[in-house]
Amino acid sequence: MDRRKKREMNAQAESRSGSRKRSRKKKEQKRAAFNVISATVLIAAVCVFVFSLYQLAIMLVPYFSGGQEYDDIKDLAITADADGTGFSVDFDALLEANPDTVAWIRFDEPAIISYPVVKSADNEDYLTKTFTANDNKLGAIFMDMRNSSDFSDRNTFIYGHHLNVGGEMFSELLEYENEEFCQQHPDFYIYTPDGSVRTYRVFSAGVVKDTADNYKIEYASDEEFEQYINTCRESSNYQVDVEVNAQSQIVSLSTCTNVRDDERFLVQGVLTAVD
Repeated sequence: MDRRKKREMNAQAESRSGSRKRSRKKKEQKRAAFNVISATVLIAAVCVFVFSLYQLAIMLVPYFSGGQEYDDIKDLAITADADGTGFSVDFDALLEANPDTVAWIRFDEPAIISYPVVKSADNEDYLTKTFTANDNKLGAIFMDMRNSSDFSDRNTFIYGHHLNVGGEMFSELLEYENEEFCQQHPDFYIYTPDGSVRTYRVFSAGVVKDTADNYKIEYASDEEFEQYINTCRESSNYQVDVEVNAQSQIVSLSTCTNVRDDERFLVQGVLTAVD
């Protein structure tokens, strides 16, 4: 083989070797770039996960702490047998903890609705403040500031939050959307500091606008009150066979629907017994 041909072959070999080296280098560069991208994506995913956990904790902690607070209040003030009978309220303990206490409201079912009722001079106070005055989204169950604390008005309004998590406060009130549930659990009870137990039977339950006439609280005459009662019955999801007339006293329980900002779910009961 002459020198010229040998040089050509060596040049070709070197060219192939250089190509392989360049190819390996490109692959290594691509692999390094891929590793950087993968690491960046992984770090971003971990950051998103940690942030999501933080947000979830921020959201859930108030529910937990508020729920625990109300459990402690029940332990402090409530005495009942294992089956729920013999239910009694220590109002001295409640009034010592919060002088705004005016009552205790309880349902057989949904049994989770069992809370002290408070009243202040401003309906905004207990929207974000618990029974023991802690800032918390659970708030408290509270009576309308315009009502008499002794439930002597024709219509007493009581408000509570509907929560997306946990079911506390008035969240489970929406069970009364269903007529069958109402038939099975028609009554709720209000205990007052004078030792009375007031039994109310649900006569109306449904979604209404927050500006609806259902939220009227003053009535100039018996006829106007009877007209109000008819308005509430007409807006109810179903009709209940219980007498409500101009001489009746009713309690209206109001909560949000969490569907529309201008909607409320209203459950109304008529007083049927005082023990």
